[in-house]
Amino acid sequence: MLWKNIGLVKGVGFNSWRRVGSILPAVKVYNTRQVDEMIIVDISASRDNNQPDFEMLSEIAHECFVPLTFGGGINSLEHITKSLRLGADKIAVNTAALANPELITKASERFGSQCVVVSIDAIMHEDGDYYCYTHSGSQPTAYKVLEWAKEVEKLGAGEILLTDVELDGSMKGYNQDLIRQVSSAVSIPVIASGGAGNLNDFSTAILESGASAVAAASLFHFTQLTPLEIKRHLASKNIMTRNALVNG
Repeated sequence: MLWKNIGLVKGVGFNSWRRVGSILPAVKVYNTRQVDEMIIVDISASRDNNQPDFEMLSEIAHECFVPLTFGGGINSLEHITKSLRLGADKIAVNTAALANPELITKASERFGSQCVVVSIDAIMHEDGDYYCYTHSGSQPTAYKVLEWAKEVEKLGAGEILLTDVELDGSMKGYNQDLIRQVSSAVSIPVIASGGAGNLNDFSTAILESGASAVAAASLFHFTQLTPLEIKRHLASKNIMTRNALVNG
């Protein structure tokens, strides 16, 4: 889930942000909808050079009863320490990791790699390669996605949250090619994100493209599909998740 100025938002291609509700009621709802984990990112923090919203994190963590990954504006060990103390189970870093790769290593050494999720926001360029973007997809970098993915694994990241910026919010399906490339290049878990639109998108990302986990937001905001239906679909493909068969 993405939030901006305390409101829950969703856009397409990391643009045209549309408010879709308030963050705390959404957290309460997803607690009851059997999601396995929540990833919550403040999209305005890095863009506006703001500190993490620790007050909001504290409120979110108080209401969240599943593992919580928190991101947005985190750029130091002090930020990571405070985030974990306030109730986050993992932290997600993108802009700060590219600016200071050593932060990944220091964080994994102090807190364990399981706490460190590196978010990679990718856009394909005319040369056919995918490149990393920072500041909520607004600023290009010279880093190629595959090279950076391999590097963050070496630096100690525990997971990669991989998003195709141009597909995010589109519900046109994940970029299976991108997922396949990154999953094949690293041995740490890759979380597929950006564009999920139907049940088959989830199973394809796992079975054919090699993702270890799948994330979605627009699908839940704007359709009737539920996390439990997705879990049942995955179970039918012999992909087991937590509480997959709850209530039948």
